[in-house]
Amino acid sequence: MSKTAVIIGASHAGVNCAFALRKEGFEGKIQLIESTDLLPYHRPPLSKSFLNEDKDIADYCLKSAEAYAEAKVELLLGRRVLHIDSQHHEVHLEGNHSIHYDYLVLATGASAVIPALPGMTVGEGIFPLRSAEDTLAIKSFLNAKSQLEVVVLGGGYIGLEMAASLRKMGHQITLLEREKRILARVAAAETSSFFTALHQESGVKIHTGQNISNIEHLHDGRYQLDSDTGDSFVADMVIVGVGVSPNTALAQNIGLTIENGILVDAHCETSTPDIFAIGDCASFIHQPSSKVIRLESVQNAVDQAKIAAANITGNPAVYNSIPWFWSDQYETKLQIAGLNHGYDQVVHRIEKEQPQKQAVWYFKEGKLLAVDAINHAKAYVLGTRYLKEARQLHPDELANPEIPLKK
Repeated sequence: MSKTAVIIGASHAGVNCAFALRKEGFEGKIQLIESTDLLPYHRPPLSKSFLNEDKDIADYCLKSAEAYAEAKVELLLGRRVLHIDSQHHEVHLEGNHSIHYDYLVLATGASAVIPALPGMTVGEGIFPLRSAEDTLAIKSFLNAKSQLEVVVLGGGYIGLEMAASLRKMGHQITLLEREKRILARVAAAETSSFFTALHQESGVKIHTGQNISNIEHLHDGRYQLDSDTGDSFVADMVIVGVGVSPNTALAQNIGLTIENGILVDAHCETSTPDIFAIGDCASFIHQPSSKVIRLESVQNAVDQAKIAAANITGNPAVYNSIPWFWSDQYETKLQIAGLNHGYDQVVHRIEKEQPQKQAVWYFKEGKLLAVDAINHAKAYVLGTRYLKEARQLHPDELANPEIPLKK
């Protein structure tokens, strides 16, 4: 009897899983459920080209409508899942409709964290950025006014990318970060310092150590953000970029193990057989550190999609990819290979006569963990190779720009 695979969530993870199932030889029915009406699209451009260029979201589609039809992937747009009946293998949708599954893949993603602050009313000049709808709302607000004063909450990568894009559009930007430096939770001080200088040189005002406790709606339509430090900041628009939270409600309601996401094993299978989880919603044990982690990246979503598809089709595979990430800000490209969790040594390389070309190498007990390659494609490529080979490196040589990086 033909099997049915149902995938909930049609972003990078869900879409890639559907097509990977076909590539792996899955001949049964594939149903891909998405709560929005939009054809699935690329997420990274939301804070960059889609924000500051006059393009339609259709220009960023992951696949054409024809591609889904050719692959016999049934794309169910604008359909919200109410609950899952794991005992009877059914997914229940709005409209009193249910779908049977033999294999279920949860690719439910994550949602923007909205701090529970007095005056934090999303949609009235206060915007998160997680979806195309968010970016469209921001663009509509920007088009109605000019030369805005914008406060960006959060000094992580999404906040910095938004600050860069809005600054390039000519707006006045103030970035507020709760920690003592930007990127404090994800990068070494050397990387933070580089991007602090980059933004300040571009005219962005950065204030660290700022914990916003209240937002007041002023009579002129603007906002006053009050910090625990006693400082206040006034803005025409507020961008909330303080992080995301995995969408685990459906999984939690059927008793799946939840630990900073939907916990999966090396096969991307959850604690219930025949139910898999992939992408931003999924957590797993990172073997080098033995810690449960969750990765928010396109690469992780795509890699896990392929692993889940292989295991569903009876082609055993395990997830052991080396994570990689990127961030584009102004004309600067940051490429990251590996994970720097638990590092105890940082090696900072600045290329001779090319101060904008840098690499920050992370070590633990002499073993390379990761590299932040700033405008340095060679360091990224070689760093990825070093990690795959578990190569023993000499930190002093890496730091010395007089010594070429070795293949």
